[in-house]
This record gives sequence, C-alpha cells and structure tokens, in this order.
Amino acid sequence: MTLKEAIIRRILNLCEEHGLTVNKLSTVCGMTQSTLNNIVNGRNKSTTTSTVKKICDGLDITIADFFDDPLFRDLEQEIK
Repeated sequence: MTLKEAIIRRILNLCEEHGLTVNKLSTVCGMTQSTLNNIVNGRNKSTTTSTVKKICDGLDITIADFFDDPLFRDLEQEIK
C-alpha cells in the first residue's frame, strides 16, 4: 500500500468511526467538499500535512493519532 492509499483509507475509517460522511467531515474541517472528495477519490497527487492537520482538528485528534494506525506500517517504498 502506498502512503496516498493509506491516507485515503484512514480518512474513510475515521469518518465511519465518527459517524460522518465525507461531506460532513469537510464542513467540520473547514475545507471545501471538492477538496476532500478529490483526496478520498484519489484525484489529487498528494495530500499536504496542513490538510491532514485540518482533518485532525475537525475530528479533535492529533496528527500522531491520525498516523498511529496499522495502515501506516510497512508502506511501500516510494523512492525508486
């Protein structure tokens, strides 16, 4: 799994855990729906740390909480 795929899955898992749709998450994070939809649909090239921070703030979790998930262990090497 790539980092991009892990971030997408983590966002979707957090939405499910918090009982939120992706669109509702965008509202609580202060992001546009299109931005968050582009992330979870894989249409953006990379997700910035500031975007992850906004998601964390909206969910009232830390960045450490976001990345403290088995999804982020054993990621594929992205430098070739």
